Amino acid sequence: MSRAWVVNASPLISLGTIGHIELLPSLCDEMIIPEGVAREVDAGPPSDAARLWLHERGEPFVREVGAVLPIVASWDLGLGEGQVLSLCHGDPSREAILDDGSARRRAVALGVPVRGTLSVIVLAKRRGLVPAARPLFEQLLANGLRADERVVERAIELAGE
Repeated sequence: MSRAWVVNASPLISLGTIGHIELLPSLCDEMIIPEGVAREVDAGPPSDAARLWLHERGEPFVREVGAVLPIVASWDLGLGEGQVLSLCHGDPSREAILDDGSARRRAVALGVPVRGTLSVIVLAKRRGLVPAARPLFEQLLANGLRADERVVERAIELAGE
């Protein structure tokens, strides 16, 4: 089965910050950026790597989204997270790509497959798109990605490092 990734702002911004945003469309069969996510990224500083990428190469991935599902809206997540979960709910070919802990827990509750930025890098390492994961994890953490130390250590282990 082909897999579509529905991507939230944090993975775009984080991977853009370390110069690896292109991993996202390289690792899935289809990438979708909900319009609310695109607006959030576009609201960033003019020099933000994710914002620049969105304008230069990312616009074909942006999709309009109807109303956020009522169950998702009741959780009071951000618009981007709400749209990501709404697009993924009920479609087993779609996987949510997001880092927010609350949104990740909600995805699991909905039965939506979910992957975060660290997992994207692990997959990239396994597919030979990056030579090593650990330096990228270190760059992400140095640039503000918040992750539990045990989660990072587990990701390093899964990357085979």
